[in-house]
Amino acid sequence: MSTAIRRWVEQADLDEGLRTNGLTTAERKEVRELKRELRRVKIERDILAKATAWFAKESGSIPRGGSGS
Repeated sequence: MSTAIRRWVEQADLDEGLRTNGLTTAERKEVRELKRELRRVKIERDILAKATAWFAKESGSIPRGGSGS
């Protein structure tokens, strides 16, 4: 339990600007959000790359009229 209290105090010191050897709570939150966003963007990129490859392969069977019918 003393370790948890020590970490809590260290984090409070970071948040209050009394320490500079770590990330504040707001910075930790931002890092988590950016990592989540990066994962999402990578998934979207992979989907688009696969779709592009599929359309390039199938391009002969897609009508050029643009209406799709």
